Amino acid sequence: MISYLKGIVAGIQTVGGGRFILTLEVNGLGYDLQIPQRLSQQLPDSGAVVQIFTHVQIRDEVPFLYGFGSPAERDLFRHLLSVSGIGAALAIALLDTLELPDLVQAIIATNVQMLIQTPGVGKKTAERLCLELKAKLIEWRKSAGFFVATGGPAPGILKDVQMTLFALGYTPNEVSHALHVVSEDIGLTKDAYVEDWIKQAIAHLSSGEAITHQL
Repeated sequence: MISYLKGIVAGIQTVGGGRFILTLEVNGLGYDLQIPQRLSQQLPDSGAVVQIFTHVQIRDEVPFLYGFGSPAERDLFRHLLSVSGIGAALAIALLDTLELPDLVQAIIATNVQMLIQTPGVGKKTAERLCLELKAKLIEWRKSAGFFVATGGPAPGILKDVQMTLFALGYTPNEVSHALHVVSEDIGLTKDAYVEDWIKQAIAHLSSGEAITHQL
């Protein structure tokens, strides 16, 4: 099993289906790894040395390499693959749609509305993700070295707030971060009116601080 590869960035290319392939030169050999789009945007220019955490998958006796920026991201990818009906493409799409803590939080909280923002993930798939992974991720997140943020509206309010913000064109990452800020920094209570959550979230999302976070 290959845990990670450390080498020189030889290039990144986009291939069919919107897949991002990193070519990494290690000791004179070039390895092609499929990586999340998010990682492709974070990697340094060609010629720089990077460490990429890997997962090897064998299909029809052909090995495929997948690369990630951290062990936690790689391990969550493996958890996603363990769910029936979730393949590598859908697992990477989930990692690209939501940042790592937000994706874990959505699964643990059975936040189907957040999960279905990922292209290709329908309601039944999202529910299956939560059913099969919730207990595992509650334990795993402790060993992974991070804790899921708890800020946000009460469950009975959350769906309406998220649906409204999604309809306005905000991304899952933007919505998740805004609701946490409104709860933790502004101090809006969990059971405040839906309209108050939406108003405060939009105010934050329109601010310079939100724009800086997105960058």
